[in-house]
Amino acid sequence: MIESLIRHHNIISIIGNIITVNVSQSKGKQETSTCFGDLAQVEDSNGTQSLAQVIKITGNKVSLQLFSGAQGISTHASVRFLGRSMRVTYSNNILGRIFNSTGDPMDGGSTLEQDAKVSIESASVNPMKRVLASKMIRTNVPMIDLFNTLVESQKIPIFSISGEPYNQFLARIGIQADADIVVFAGLGLIFDDFYFFRTQFEQAGVFARTVMFCNLASDPIVERLLVPDMALTVAERFAVEEGKRVLVLMTDMTSYADAMKEVGISMEHVPSNRGYMGDLYSQLAKRYEKACDYNGAGSVTILSVTTMPGGDVTHPVPDNTGYITEGQFYLHDGMLDPFGSLSRLKQHVIGKVTREDHAQIMNTMIRFYSGANEAEQKQAMAFELSLYDQKLLQFGRLFRERFMDINISLALEEALDLCWQTLAECFEQSELLMKQALIDKYFPVTDRKENA
Repeated sequence: MIESLIRHHNIISIIGNIITVNVSQSKGKQETSTCFGDLAQVEDSNGTQSLAQVIKITGNKVSLQLFSGAQGISTHASVRFLGRSMRVTYSNNILGRIFNSTGDPMDGGSTLEQDAKVSIESASVNPMKRVLASKMIRTNVPMIDLFNTLVESQKIPIFSISGEPYNQFLARIGIQADADIVVFAGLGLIFDDFYFFRTQFEQAGVFARTVMFCNLASDPIVERLLVPDMALTVAERFAVEEGKRVLVLMTDMTSYADAMKEVGISMEHVPSNRGYMGDLYSQLAKRYEKACDYNGAGSVTILSVTTMPGGDVTHPVPDNTGYITEGQFYLHDGMLDPFGSLSRLKQHVIGKVTREDHAQIMNTMIRFYSGANEAEQKQAMAFELSLYDQKLLQFGRLFRERFMDINISLALEEALDLCWQTLAECFEQSELLMKQALIDKYFPVTDRKENA
């Protein structure tokens, strides 16, 4: 492309990390053919080169966002448009590799310069190519598999607050999930968290099926905006071209939204709710809608972390996220809350690809746990407790110990059997209010004899 050979020297202004250049002088009176989102190379008079992205075009004036910051860049610098958007390496060689927020390897391995590159800008999936979600992703986390099943092609966040072990929980799911490939996107990670994810995937022996894209807290904040697109582009390619079942893990989407807010303010956009830009919803939706089960190919499932500043679920980021995604996992006090958590797609797999007693057990356990909470409130207020209340208190204690702790790992069938065992330890058969055929088939034999 001819334009990629032309250098523009007429820099009008440098405000923050944004450079505005007039391209009319170098090209006569013609307007630039550069497109929104295209890359450019900025070279200062001392030879320093920086990568930038087109963020605004007004006639012959083009505004560029510098990835590495504008510090040290003068108005005597030159700008050369590359005529393409940001690209990411895609091949089987990226499995087991770690890339930074501009797509370059950061693990000391080969540069992969000869491998194919694909643009991170792509359209949403044709709805006619989407398949109705009908397959379960097993995580061996009882509070997910049993009560809020994760389904292929689902997009679902983990709502949490600072200080909760959400990164540890996310790493466990990445290790235990029965996905073909795991694509991890770290957004504004401190080094300790980056090292934690890397070592956890390596020690668990799943690094060979994992790709990591990481933006550290010390990296330029604008680069954070590229990471989800790179991760989702790679995931989409593996799903469509290789037929793989891909699980995308992203943490933390609130950090991603904060980066969008900071860039928007530097571009003098009019802020909306709490300083976030008015397009927050559409920007989040653009990423989350990449989750898809492709007709005749693989699938992309998205599990992200969304922290709630101050525990406020009405904060713009979790609030907008809730309208986009298909439920949420609510993590607090090191446990997944069965009342705050919801999977809107679980009905597509429960009892269809799982055991016949799954739906009944799920509803019965939650019903008794709700009663246990009410019994605990009565106990706290010094009310007299009935024998049935005592049973509920025992059940509530066992439910928290055996199921709610996020460190518990059980296969779905083992969790279902443990549910029946827990019910048998706390209640009589007549108190279950379940289908008698299921009770006769699954209620523990020893307890049946004792109750006979």
